[in-house]
Amino acid sequence: MSSVLDALNHVLFTIGDDHVTWAELLGFVTGGACVWLTVRASVLNFPVGIANSAFFLVLFAYAHLWADAWLQVVYIGLGAIGWGHWVLRRPGTSPLAIRPASMPMLAGCVAFVIVGTAVLYPILRNADDAAPFWDALTTALSLAAQWLLNLKRLQTWWFWIAADVVYVPLYVVKHLALTAVVYVLFLGLCVAGLRQWQAALRDVVREPVKVRA
Repeated sequence: MSSVLDALNHVLFTIGDDHVTWAELLGFVTGGACVWLTVRASVLNFPVGIANSAFFLVLFAYAHLWADAWLQVVYIGLGAIGWGHWVLRRPGTSPLAIRPASMPMLAGCVAFVIVGTAVLYPILRNADDAAPFWDALTTALSLAAQWLLNLKRLQTWWFWIAADVVYVPLYVVKHLALTAVVYVLFLGLCVAGLRQWQAALRDVVREPVKVRA
């Protein structure tokens, strides 16, 4: 295991102050693939996303970015749950469809982000995190977004976009240039995903109801 971790953290090339490793490069590739699959509402986004989180877990742990590292562990768990929720449906039930989140659900997500940020901020500050407030905020936003994705709710994209807007400059400050580029890509794909899911939802609403003879 140690040799595998060492290999994943072998420096391949340098971009500015960022010494790009296999873990960061593979995180770049699987991250882009994961968001593209999510845009297409493909269930394969979950296994690819789990792989992406594993690569970033290695990257962040070696960089001593503990909040980011632990977030990947949570992502892996939530990804497994979401994968099962999209695939394992009760017999006779239709496949999980894209739906809008209800107002109470959105209010709960916003409340979670506020409370989660407030709880995580002092913990990260005491742990000498480089940007405790922003790390706390992006963690809370990402967890809310992942939960909405597991339920296949349209507004998952709102929370991913909000998180990515903060993540891009945050990773630049942390000298992870390639990861910052990944999140620029994520941001663009998230906007595309929001539009595509909105279009899919409109098509479902316009679809005529079939009356059985």
